[in-house]
Amino acid sequence: MHDILLSIILGVVEGITEFLPISSTAHLLVTEQLLGLGDDWQAFTVVIQLGAILAVVAIYFQTFWKALIGLPTSADARQFALGLIVALLPSVAAGLAMKKLLDEVLLNPTLALPFIAGCWIAGGIIILVLERFAPKPRWLEGDKLPLSKAFQIGCCQILAIIPGVSRSGATILGAQMLGVDRRAATLFTFYLAVPTMLGASILELHHKAGELSGGQGLNIAVGFVVSFVVAFFVIKGFLAIVTKHGLKPFGWYRIAAGLALAAYLAFA
Repeated sequence: MHDILLSIILGVVEGITEFLPISSTAHLLVTEQLLGLGDDWQAFTVVIQLGAILAVVAIYFQTFWKALIGLPTSADARQFALGLIVALLPSVAAGLAMKKLLDEVLLNPTLALPFIAGCWIAGGIIILVLERFAPKPRWLEGDKLPLSKAFQIGCCQILAIIPGVSRSGATILGAQMLGVDRRAATLFTFYLAVPTMLGASILELHHKAGELSGGQGLNIAVGFVVSFVVAFFVIKGFLAIVTKHGLKPFGWYRIAAGLALAAYLAFA
């Protein structure tokens, strides 16, 4: 029962934070440290990310399906698919190049938690500042971005490799600064999340498969379902919040969370 409760907690954290500009990796690492979880839970957190990916596919199934069946005949479908591929390439190259270095930081709590606190605060300040200077949008549709614009957004996604830097925050804010409408940027971020997270999860599972045990089956199933359900509702709510208020609420949250973590590390 204790492990089931931990699975639910981690599933909720993953579902809430995966698509918000507050860094799911950082929140999961902090949660694992606060709960005193060992290395055997690291593979678990990789698997439950697939639940969040499935939530995106479920919500935007028609968009993905229309693009898939339209590849042979539709120029728009081919542009959509190529846009995702082009946007994915920079983070793939950077992730493979930096994986060893990042693992050394992520697996060392002495380094990871202070680093995350600093990134949360810095990221929050950057959001608050840059949102004030975003240019007037020129591109209004998330599934019809030029390939050059998709590649530039993909380069912004490289920043998300750093623990505490949010993938969605980097791509949405970066896209806004590149002249993409805020709603369109958010939708493109959701679409790009599917190949990005799927590829990252498969790579991580390849390295951590040996850490999974047969006894974790129920825990994984619970965490997977919880992350899917929570992410499903968070995605819809997040799109509405960003469209109306922008990223500012999340900028303030990041600063507060960073200060709280810094205080905990200072006095714990």
